[in-house]
Amino acid sequence: MAPTASSNLRPPLVERGGLEKFIKSGKTLATTISPRDDSIAVYATTLTHSRSPGSSEEHPIYTTSPHLAPSSERRTFVTDTSVIFAAVRNLVQVAREEGVQLSDTVDGMKAMTKLALDYVNHCKECCIYAAQETTRHEPLQFDADHYRKLYTCFSLFTVLYMPESGLDDAPVGDEVMDWLNTHYIEPSTEDGDNLSSLDRPWEDETFWPYLTRATLRGLTKASAFFLDVLSQHPSPDLQRLSQLLIPLLTNHPRLHQFAAERDFAVASRRWKDKVKSLRLELDRVPEEDREDGFENWWERFSDIVSILEGRGENVKRIVSELGGDWKEVCAVWGVFIDPRIRRSDLPDLIEDLLDELPPDPTSLEDVIHSSLFLGRPSRTLTQAAELDIWLAAHLADIMEPLQLIEVEPDDSGHPLRDHYVLSYAEYLRSDPSLWRLTVDYMSSCGDIGKAMADQVLVRVPLRLRRHKGSQDAGEDIAQIHSGQLAGVLKEVAETCFEYKREEVRRTICRIAAQTFMQEKEFGLAVSYCASAEDWSGLGHVVDRVLEEYIAEGPEPFARLVANVAPVLHSLRSQHSAHGIFLYRLMFAVRFAEFHQRRVNGDLQEAAFDLVAMFREDLAPRSWWGVLLSDAVELLQHSQGMLFTNNDAVLFLHKLQEIDTRCAQGGQEDYLTVLARVMKGAGEKQILQRLQVIRLVLARYVARCGVIGVGGRSTQGIMY
Repeated sequence: MAPTASSNLRPPLVERGGLEKFIKSGKTLATTISPRDDSIAVYATTLTHSRSPGSSEEHPIYTTSPHLAPSSERRTFVTDTSVIFAAVRNLVQVAREEGVQLSDTVDGMKAMTKLALDYVNHCKECCIYAAQETTRHEPLQFDADHYRKLYTCFSLFTVLYMPESGLDDAPVGDEVMDWLNTHYIEPSTEDGDNLSSLDRPWEDETFWPYLTRATLRGLTKASAFFLDVLSQHPSPDLQRLSQLLIPLLTNHPRLHQFAAERDFAVASRRWKDKVKSLRLELDRVPEEDREDGFENWWERFSDIVSILEGRGENVKRIVSELGGDWKEVCAVWGVFIDPRIRRSDLPDLIEDLLDELPPDPTSLEDVIHSSLFLGRPSRTLTQAAELDIWLAAHLADIMEPLQLIEVEPDDSGHPLRDHYVLSYAEYLRSDPSLWRLTVDYMSSCGDIGKAMADQVLVRVPLRLRRHKGSQDAGEDIAQIHSGQLAGVLKEVAETCFEYKREEVRRTICRIAAQTFMQEKEFGLAVSYCASAEDWSGLGHVVDRVLEEYIAEGPEPFARLVANVAPVLHSLRSQHSAHGIFLYRLMFAVRFAEFHQRRVNGDLQEAAFDLVAMFREDLAPRSWWGVLLSDAVELLQHSQGMLFTNNDAVLFLHKLQEIDTRCAQGGQEDYLTVLARVMKGAGEKQILQRLQVIRLVLARYVARCGVIGVGGRSTQGIMY
């Protein structure tokens, strides 16, 4: 049985000991199921009868999943089997590209059968692991019996629906019997060991049931061994008859022993004639010699012979008396009663058997088996989903290419296969760390599934922030911050590329850019905005970069923008880059370089940068006042003249435009940034600063005139 799922709300909706108060407040807990997926919103709400009109109160809303996230052995199981799922999808995709039906190709069916058997083996291995009595780091999420049920159901599916090449229409009795003996072992090894240790085993009450069951199951060696023991029985008739029965059992014709079915049929008829002869010998035993003082050995022996004779009613009775069910009757039917029965004949046989020996309605496993035998794949999937959605999803994924279920969408808009695969993907979604598997399953389900996968991808935690954690995570983050693609971000990008989800990749790049911007990694923020072709986002990054100048000052600003310059060079070579946003970025980088050179004492180059920002129209009008204010220090430099007369005149023209526009009411467009840089200075202080700039410029122009050569020549210099 699947464990019961439960969730704890964090932070708690009701503090410990506060439940009674919560109830008395007239509130209750409400849930809403998402129409898009399996998620559930949990929140506190006021009862209808006590809610006052117009009242509003905020409560946290918790989003949870109805599924218990895979853990322990279950997590390993779903992860390992996802590899097989990927191989199945690839096989189907190749067949689709080649324009062939997978079920019509020998090689395709061989490959699919191998993959189905891989599923079976994984179920078996997990069952064995869960059955081991050993100390575990964490308790099992599902017990061994659960995986045993998956094992029996999936293996039966392969037996009935995925025969070996060329055996599609071959008799199926031996395969069904092998399946039964593999999964439902009878008689038990313990009973055999106990009987073999006795001197007179026929006196034990389990002897004849054991021998009869061994005969039913086709266990020739065990049957022959205990029949040989009867050579010591006090009845000479039983001694003689048992010796006659041994070669009949050991020489029972089985299909795999013959190259052609015709030869098998001939041998079976001859063998049946020998069984009839044994029946005649048995009937000659006098009534008074048919008991040995313990029980009527003749009746027991007669039951065994009736099995070999293929008497259906007797077989049903014997199986029922031994505690068997319809599955055992079916297996015996295909070996002793109708050894030439085909897979296509099984539904009719099972339908008749179930009238007398119905499946156990309390056992989903038994009900699934009956649906598989009855040839009802759709019904099988419905029942399998109740047992384990894993089983339904992976059966459906194989059934569709084998043309066992409808490919066309049903009333819900999904093909039947996609319905179960998406349900399983929602189960995987209960563990966010399994996002890669969730996306793989969803992306295999057409446009609707891909759209659902997109939502998973954009919600994957990218883990881009620097924090103290595991060494591996720290290394990934360090690589990302050095400009490399690594960690979860790399996995998500690769997944987007694999499934051709370019829009999703761009969205994720935008998310990454926002995170880097918050971390003040402006170079990475710009790079990811460019990768997303998010030019408005790039504008926001530039705004944030310039905010650093306003908030922190020139030196911290210059350090933060230092790693943006390499990105700018690559952006300028991209034709797709939007000019207006690129120019704003160029201004931020050039402005930072100006201050870096000024701080380093490289004043001449700093002066070049300042003039270039005006001449190349990089500086936004809102920043003209700041640039002119920063120019004052260089204009007053005592060691030399850093600007030409033309440069000074250019500054004067910009200052004059500021004055003119402000006089016309444009202060907000020209002076807002300067006011913020001056830490909230009022209009008077700003006007005083502009007056200072004007006076410094006037003096500088005058000095240029005194020199007589116009200051530094502009000839040969390009700005």
